[in-house]
Amino acid sequence: MNNYINIGKIAATFGIKGELLLIHALGKKTIFNDVEALFIEERKGSYLPYFIEQAKAKSAEESIIQLEGIITKESAHRFISKQVWLTEEDFRKLAGKRSPILLIGYQLINDGENIGKVEEVIEQPHQVLLRLFYGENEAFIPLHEETLEKIDHKTKEIFVILPEGLLDVYK
Repeated sequence: MNNYINIGKIAATFGIKGELLLIHALGKKTIFNDVEALFIEERKGSYLPYFIEQAKAKSAEESIIQLEGIITKESAHRFISKQVWLTEEDFRKLAGKRSPILLIGYQLINDGENIGKVEEVIEQPHQVLLRLFYGENEAFIPLHEETLEKIDHKTKEIFVILPEGLLDVYK
């Protein structure tokens, strides 16, 4: 079974030929080379593959995509606001090396203790929040200059120094 990683959502239709504007968090201009399909969550937990006919980068956060079989603005309209996912393999090929979303799947280490695996990265203006499970509870851990010690991409570990008592909230 594939692991899927959320990269963003369809924001709007583009033009009259069924093209879609994809807002993504891959951290670089992306044209989806070597990616056969995007997975669109039409219903919660349902990842349906849509094959990419054509894609072009608009900016580091936006791409224009044309999906196979979607040839009118009206047929593309149903995808607006839908979440878009990639297989983990495709995600690792496309994510920018400095993009926070690349931290999904990394282990968070605080003062030698493994806190848990990063399930989601939420980017905010002055910090990044890492969503993970600490024990059996969902936790949101801030990642910014004061808390980040180092990131080891080889071992997929994030070393942090968290404020006293922050983890107690999640026990």
